[in-house]
Amino acid sequence: MIEKTRKRKCLNYASISAAIIGLAGGPLVSTVAVAQNSQDARTATPIKHVIVIVGENRTFDHLFGAYQPKPGQTVSNILSKGIINADGTPGPNFKAATQYQASNTDTFSLSPSNKEPYTTLPAPKAGGAQTASDTNPPPFATLAAAQAAQPALLPEDIELLLTGATGLPSGTVDTRIANVNNLPSGPFQLTPSLPYDAYAASPVHRFYQMWQQTDCDISHASADNPSGCLKDLFPWVEVTVAAGSNGNPFSSFTDKEGSTSMGFYNVNIGDVPYFKSLADNYAISDNYHQPVMGGTGANSVMIGVGDAVWYSDGKGNPVTPPQNEIENPNPQPGTNNFYTQDGYSGGTYTNCSDTNQPGVAPIVNYLNSLPSKPKPNCAPNTYYLLNNYDPGYLGDGTVDNGITNNGFVIPPSSVRNIGDALLDKNVSWRYYGEGWNQYVKNPTSNTNVYCNICNPFQYSTSIMTNDKVRTEHLKDTTDFDNDINNNTLPAVSFIKPGGLLDGHPASSKFDLFEAFTKKIITEVQSKPDIWKDTAIFITVDEGGGYWDSGYIQPLDYFGDGTRIPLIVVSPYSQGGRVVHTYYDHVSILKFIEKNWGIKPLTSRSRDNLPNPVTSKSNPYAPINGPAIGDLTDMFQFKSSSRHPQRENY
Repeated sequence: MIEKTRKRKCLNYASISAAIIGLAGGPLVSTVAVAQNSQDARTATPIKHVIVIVGENRTFDHLFGAYQPKPGQTVSNILSKGIINADGTPGPNFKAATQYQASNTDTFSLSPSNKEPYTTLPAPKAGGAQTASDTNPPPFATLAAAQAAQPALLPEDIELLLTGATGLPSGTVDTRIANVNNLPSGPFQLTPSLPYDAYAASPVHRFYQMWQQTDCDISHASADNPSGCLKDLFPWVEVTVAAGSNGNPFSSFTDKEGSTSMGFYNVNIGDVPYFKSLADNYAISDNYHQPVMGGTGANSVMIGVGDAVWYSDGKGNPVTPPQNEIENPNPQPGTNNFYTQDGYSGGTYTNCSDTNQPGVAPIVNYLNSLPSKPKPNCAPNTYYLLNNYDPGYLGDGTVDNGITNNGFVIPPSSVRNIGDALLDKNVSWRYYGEGWNQYVKNPTSNTNVYCNICNPFQYSTSIMTNDKVRTEHLKDTTDFDNDINNNTLPAVSFIKPGGLLDGHPASSKFDLFEAFTKKIITEVQSKPDIWKDTAIFITVDEGGGYWDSGYIQPLDYFGDGTRIPLIVVSPYSQGGRVVHTYYDHVSILKFIEKNWGIKPLTSRSRDNLPNPVTSKSNPYAPINGPAIGDLTDMFQFKSSSRHPQRENY
């Protein structure tokens, strides 16, 4: 049972109100952070340091659906659309978010027939930590254990690791949610009956499931929604297939989700407080997307590669994977939508160049039906990674021959990445993954918080087999602290919290990711000579399967997917602006490349796509698609003799 007497723990804003606007106290330094490589300071903008912080699994509406921006700014969310009221109750346009159940018993369908609206949603289920424990956190039972485990938080936030246990068996109805057995067919507010500081369930977030949940068909297209993605099958996919069952029969399936995907937080009652304060004072995007339908692995790869990786012989040649590792989303006989081969240790590759392969034709035919005719971007006879398999290398640079994840490991990748490009340009960079040092020593430790599938460089032969490159550029978050304190911060930093702090539902809480981010921002802003030319990009890997009302632009076979949050914290992004330009993770690559004069990674990577052009009537949907922005609209760079660019660059 949840402790009702424990005071809700929120982030300490009184102590950081100055830091929010870039005036934080702390040890001042007079020494300038020196460039680590000869080309670090040769930038097209005033930005000399890019820091990318990546949390886990939340959509824009899930966090900011009730956000109200500063006067003069507009935002696209479920509040502005009238789907909800400011207090989270159903609004006048609530029916626009109605969710449906459907029938799909033959072959995989992107837009199944025989849809009927849910009268009430399937009851959402509980997930996450039932009780506190020092031996099996989260959460921890004692402060001492939490302090020993987490140097990545400020002391004032350690107590967040002690709170939020569900008190409920996983997979049972989450009775903490008000009206849980009679929820209307649409988004529902989680809080305050389920506290913001509580662990909660995680929806399905896999490739074919998300394509199906978004219900895309050209016949649904309109001026406001030219891709025709209705996003109205989220709970139905959760209760019919969820994460699949690795090819096992339907009888082995137990629904443990219900309509978890439809829950949202409300910033108007104190939810997501630190990120709301950042949005109020810096720049937030309401049109930033996960680049791939589905989950962590493929979306994390996109952050570093701008493309999908594929099954190979380990020497750069595509080959066919084992049959039980190939996706087949066609329903099993006698079931409604329970996929034939799919699951976390089952199907994860697809040869999307062949429309005779299971699941391929519906997506390719849909892309061909669009006026923009986006190319699938699938090379012949190549099986692309769509979901989560461990990367091909262990932390010490040796090939993972199956000691992790029961042997479900993608072979070493030869695809060029942004690390390769920065090395070629002589620009310094590092990837800081919390728990990296322990992982290198013991990759199978069940107490390690490091996320190997989240590191796009760990898939790469060029990075992992070069001892000097690997040891110099792949680091722990404790090394980031040292680099800040020693004024040795590289030009480009990627930072990934561990499993306890990344905000992933069930295994973490979003206030812990807020606290992790707050520590980094506090450290950067305490060093004025670093802060003055830094841009901190804060996002998540993907939407985690949560519903979102935003426009989705099909770029190729792999996505885009739903909107996710992006906040840019910089002296050049202040003012509480809401930016509507269409972005996804590859926009971060485009910014880095533009800032340091780097060409697109390959001839087929998404950083080749143009910046969006939009009409006055719809700033969200590019009319020159497929197109993604380079994030320069998130800044306001004023002209100077030193930086003679235009006001908004």
